[in-house]
Amino acid sequence: MLPRFSPLLRTLHPHFPADPMAARAVSRSLSSPITAYFRHSSYSTLLPSPIRLCASPLCLDSSVFGWRLSDSRREDPSVPRGLFEKLFAAERGYRKVPRGRRKPARRKRKELELIVDICIEEQLPDDSEISGIAEILRLNAPMAMKLALGRLKDLKSKTRDLAIDDVGCFESVELSLVLCNDEFIRQLNKEWRDEDHATDVLSMSQHVPELKIPILMLGDVVISVETAARQAEERGHSLVDEIRILMVHGLLHLLGFDHEISDEAEAEMEEEEELLLKTLGWKGKGLIRSAYDADTHGTTHLDNTDGNFNDRKKQGSLRFYKPKFSYIFCDMDGTLLNSQSQITSTTAQALREASSRGLKVVIATGKTRAAAISVLKMVDLAGIDGIISEFCPGVFVQGLLVYGRQGREIFRSNLDPSLCREAFTYSLKHEIPLIAFSEDSCLTLFGHPLVDTLHTLNHEPKAQIMPSIEHLLAGIDIQKLIFLDTAEGVATALRPFWAEATKDRATVVQAVPDVLEIVPSGTSKGNGVRMLLDHLGASPEEIMAIGDGENDVEMLELASLGIALSNGSDKAKAVANVIGVSNDEDGVADAIYRYAF
Repeated sequence: MLPRFSPLLRTLHPHFPADPMAARAVSRSLSSPITAYFRHSSYSTLLPSPIRLCASPLCLDSSVFGWRLSDSRREDPSVPRGLFEKLFAAERGYRKVPRGRRKPARRKRKELELIVDICIEEQLPDDSEISGIAEILRLNAPMAMKLALGRLKDLKSKTRDLAIDDVGCFESVELSLVLCNDEFIRQLNKEWRDEDHATDVLSMSQHVPELKIPILMLGDVVISVETAARQAEERGHSLVDEIRILMVHGLLHLLGFDHEISDEAEAEMEEEEELLLKTLGWKGKGLIRSAYDADTHGTTHLDNTDGNFNDRKKQGSLRFYKPKFSYIFCDMDGTLLNSQSQITSTTAQALREASSRGLKVVIATGKTRAAAISVLKMVDLAGIDGIISEFCPGVFVQGLLVYGRQGREIFRSNLDPSLCREAFTYSLKHEIPLIAFSEDSCLTLFGHPLVDTLHTLNHEPKAQIMPSIEHLLAGIDIQKLIFLDTAEGVATALRPFWAEATKDRATVVQAVPDVLEIVPSGTSKGNGVRMLLDHLGASPEEIMAIGDGENDVEMLELASLGIALSNGSDKAKAVANVIGVSNDEDGVADAIYRYAF
């Protein structure tokens, strides 16, 4: 049992706690002063005094639950009708009263209120299943509390802490349930237990025996929905079943049970949680038994170290995580594509999941839009339901063509035709392949294996061979030129010559070692991204960018989080916030799972 970390969900005197983590947890709470009361008359013989069950919706999103007070009176369909009547019928008895003798009026005993506050931590997404489970817990938690509290006075236990025993001296009992994700509970573990990993449930005790007040403040039960979802799948039952099991386990900790202190204590707590679950009619063997079975049969269980915490995300789903950003701007060559110019299934799945969680993936590449669509089509990510189409925003041809909403062109920058003429003259003289990019077309003066590779491996449109420079330049706009050569040829001959020859007329850039690109001055992929953000009404703080090349430097600098893959250029890595794993290690997928949520 852990010390109470903050007045997280106290509703008698609601306020925002100083603890920043607790503040995040209550940011969606305190939405209404309404408290919904409901009675179950069949419970009245369980405790020494009648009980009024109180499920407070103070920490529930009013837009989800709508404060339908009539709903609070319905019975939980998972509990068989008549369960409690049968269970406690033996305690009901009748005796004859002699005629003429009036039964003395009994003093009306004060009702004991069971108050349950349910909080959905703000980092959990607005998921209908989570909201539905919160509504179920609003009904189920008081039932579990009533049964567990009713057993305390006569419970034969050798190991339970007896700080909470007879609840007859209290007017009300309060319990808070917090639904969160792995990262939130992991931070609690780190702060309060010095254990840097996520777990399924934590109990944070509030009870101080020396404090003589009429309110029994049990504390908080914090449940990671994300871990619960994995365990539910492993154990073959539903998410709500697993969360009920975790709630019962956490409640018993608050009532003094602790399975970690000895084998005898473990056996007692295991027996009690299984009895509660069985009596309530809820599915599951109890957390202790389930964990033992998992260990015995060699299945995975709770341990989430720093390394495999993110692997857990990969194995599971991002559905219980909220995106930290609105957009991911992602380069293609050397980043999204591996060294074989392919998108792996792992990376494709990460993109698909990110998109399904509302995170918009925007391609920012030196490729044409046609090439980008062709590549992503191979992994079923092109088209209306994918991340790219002719109707999607994007930054192409090194930022020289920018498309906004509905895929409409919002910017275009062209090279000076005289410079293009000089470059093709140089190409013919030195027999070095040169390709002109004109929107979704590629043009060249002669065939070459490297030119063919641009199409077969890089998925660019097949280059059209033009009969002369005059024919090539006639009636078209050229956005960029690329020379194809060996890495040594680019570094020792092409780059020095054209860096000098272009001067103020254009700029030379390199995305990969064996390609030199000539683009209009003052334009870059970074400028294209900035222009698109302005068009979309978004800010750099909303974006995460992933790249590897020199041409990604401005984009990485602009983004709130810039990630350069380890295979990238020194210049890109120098400006990045984070150095990710390489493109051959699914660097984009790793960055999404590790940093985007």
